[in-house]
Amino acid sequence: MPAISSSVGSGAAGAAIFADSDSRKYRYFDPKGQRATHYEDMTVDVQPDPERYLIQDWIISFADGKGAYVKQNTAAQSSNWHAFRAPDQEWERTHYQRQSKIETMVQSVINNARKSGAPKTFDKAWVKILQTQLGAWKHAEFGLGTSLMQAQRYGYTQMINNATLTNSSYKLRLAQDITLYLAEIGLDLPGWDDELGKKSWLEDKNWQGTREAVETVMGATDYLEQYFAINIVFEPLVGEVFRSGFLMQIAAANHDFITPAVISAAEADYERNLANTIDLMHLLANDEKHGAANKKLFQGWVMKHGALADKAATGLQPIWSMPHSKPVAFADVRAKSEERIGQILGELGLKR
Repeated sequence: MPAISSSVGSGAAGAAIFADSDSRKYRYFDPKGQRATHYEDMTVDVQPDPERYLIQDWIISFADGKGAYVKQNTAAQSSNWHAFRAPDQEWERTHYQRQSKIETMVQSVINNARKSGAPKTFDKAWVKILQTQLGAWKHAEFGLGTSLMQAQRYGYTQMINNATLTNSSYKLRLAQDITLYLAEIGLDLPGWDDELGKKSWLEDKNWQGTREAVETVMGATDYLEQYFAINIVFEPLVGEVFRSGFLMQIAAANHDFITPAVISAAEADYERNLANTIDLMHLLANDEKHGAANKKLFQGWVMKHGALADKAATGLQPIWSMPHSKPVAFADVRAKSEERIGQILGELGLKR
């Protein structure tokens, strides 16, 4: 490993040998591939670390003496927190570009649908479902997005924080998309009530398991537990079950071709977030020094949040009987979700 400023006790030019010290390029880190990607240039070592380059220790510390970022913010351990690289390689500019494209698509779909009078053709039972059930789901997405926003603050490296924060941004965007979508089609539907979703989220017994699962994640103090619980456990057992297994498969059978288009971006979001999470957790689960302890920790998180997710999914089962047209059975969707989480946990050497 090349010497760094903190190991030689000097920040003077030429005091330490860095990656590319003999090159005209200026880079402190070793890239994952032969050459650094734009993503790596914009994220690696952006967040300070006194173990690497801050020989004067943290520039800013809290009153209790803790530095701006500490490894103890998670029970997981790593021999090298800086080894993680997000598979989606998303950083600030690319994230804004992708979000902008999604918002443009969603708004275009809604505008064109309203111009053609599509909302008025929805099955009447389905209209009620959108008000109450989709209206409730936006609160779940908002809660998860808020959790990830909190988790992002405590990540030890910029690469981990970037992946967590973009995940949060996707969740909050979807919650906003659902809110605006329901408000806009409500203008075309007589008797529409925007408050039914919130009422359902707070009072409907079908949603209380989901509320408990989401609020448990929100109350967790370990940022990696929040990240793990959302993407490894809650999403395959509850998120995909409701979005893909209910909304996207049943909407069209009830004369609604708009909702699947609005929700579809969330499924692509999750695939990116899942890949990032699996990569990070796989790195920790296979750490030469801390791998066994991390696996034991992760297995505990699976048991804790898996039980809550199972309760949440079971609570949502009655929703499948509400539409007039029911092309998909809850049991089939649930079986698929079990297969999905089995594959995810298998990649990490974990089990249900």
